[in-house]
Amino acid sequence: MTPVPSPRFRISRHRRLAWVGSLLACGLSLLGLALCWLNPSIGAPLRPGLDFTGGTQVQVERDCAPCKPITALEIRQALGRVDLPSPAGESVPNLGSASVQVLDGGRSLVLRLPALEAEQSKVLVDALAAQFGPLRASGTSVNTIGPTLGSRLLQGSLISLLVSFAGIAVYISFSYSGVFAFLALLCLAHDVLITCGLFAWLGLLQGIEVDSLFAVSLITVAGYSVTDTVVVYDRIREQRRTLGELSLVDQVDVAVDATLTRSLYTSFTTLLPLVALIFFGGSTLFWFAVALTVGIAVGSWSSIGVAPTLLPVLSKR
Repeated sequence: MTPVPSPRFRISRHRRLAWVGSLLACGLSLLGLALCWLNPSIGAPLRPGLDFTGGTQVQVERDCAPCKPITALEIRQALGRVDLPSPAGESVPNLGSASVQVLDGGRSLVLRLPALEAEQSKVLVDALAAQFGPLRASGTSVNTIGPTLGSRLLQGSLISLLVSFAGIAVYISFSYSGVFAFLALLCLAHDVLITCGLFAWLGLLQGIEVDSLFAVSLITVAGYSVTDTVVVYDRIREQRRTLGELSLVDQVDVAVDATLTRSLYTSFTTLLPLVALIFFGGSTLFWFAVALTVGIAVGSWSSIGVAPTLLPVLSKR
């Protein structure tokens, strides 16, 4: 006779706490997405970046240590005094509506502007150098994306997200039946929603924008979420065959306890390089790494505290 294992950690005893935490996080995420959509300056669930809207992004680095304090308002006032050359038959872009970010204590400046010609970008950088310089040549970058390309990137990102989520849903539906498949998809939506909700609040409070890398991070988070949940589910199915005399709640506790160490170690080793990217990866990969870090952490939580604890409740119904 197979001895009945006694789990060291019983997740079912803390299930209400897990549910309340997840419901609170999902509620705040939905609120952030709604506020972003209702904000006239955003008009979308997330603040779209240059990849999706088109335009010109100018990033300059001041050559100073320490740098004289500077505010976004001072930069906008200086932009209003810049006299851009006008191409034949075209109007001059309005620089007064520029989005301005001051980073590293005033050392780095990031400007989001309407699409500029190469000559106009050069005049703008020269004006910034005269007003707030000197500037480091190696720290100056100008990126321009046309509105047509931006809309295509947005469309492609949305299609890739939908196709990947649909593929995961089909796989889960064929691999598992009934409540197992439903809860796996519910946790996938839970993880993606909380990740998006965090960036919705960052867009509202800090002006953080999402780009094509954010779409890549969501696809990665979805894949990780399903993988982690499937590991726990496979263990639960094994317990149902070998420990059929136990209640489903006890089977879930045994399965979670058996996979807990593996899940924590896997998540920890996955998060280590992401944390390194956050601190040492530079500004280009910073928010990409943040999105992956949050998504993987939430995915680990949902595969341990949400999906297994809901299984006995929904199975009874």
